[in-house]
Amino acid sequence: MRSPGVRLEEITDDNREAVRALRVRRDQKRFVASVSRSLKDAAKTAEASPWYRAVYCGDEPVGFVMLSWKPPTGPFTGRHFLWRLLVDQRYQGRGIGRDALTQIADLVRADGGTELLTSYETGEGEPLPFYRKFGFEPTGEIYDGEIVLRLTLPQDAGHG
Repeated sequence: MRSPGVRLEEITDDNREAVRALRVRRDQKRFVASVSRSLKDAAKTAEASPWYRAVYCGDEPVGFVMLSWKPPTGPFTGRHFLWRLLVDQRYQGRGIGRDALTQIADLVRADGGTELLTSYETGEGEPLPFYRKFGFEPTGEIYDGEIVLRLTLPQDAGHG
């Protein structure tokens, strides 16, 4: 079932509480921090160049995404790193995460990026199948106890 009009929107005073109320399934909580935690992390780690958006479907906020956007220092200096991606438990299984990730990949490519990195914690219900299906491959690196994945973004003229 396709969702109409998945788009990324800035988080403002008007939607902040609705976005903060989004929740993943109980069995997914160990794999992704809450929106509130993510916004706190973003505020206290400005050096990571956090870039975040609410994921909307129609008029409803249904998810959240945060990247470390070409940070000037650290392990991912000058690269795009998908730091958080969550879709509220009520909206999972509709392709919203995939659509949001497609838009993120397009934004990174438009910014001159040739890859999008992310990492995940292993375990029952881990997000690896989702990322593999999208095209991410393990890099062989471990960061902060998590396995690092890379999505190669071809810079072809025929895309987008």
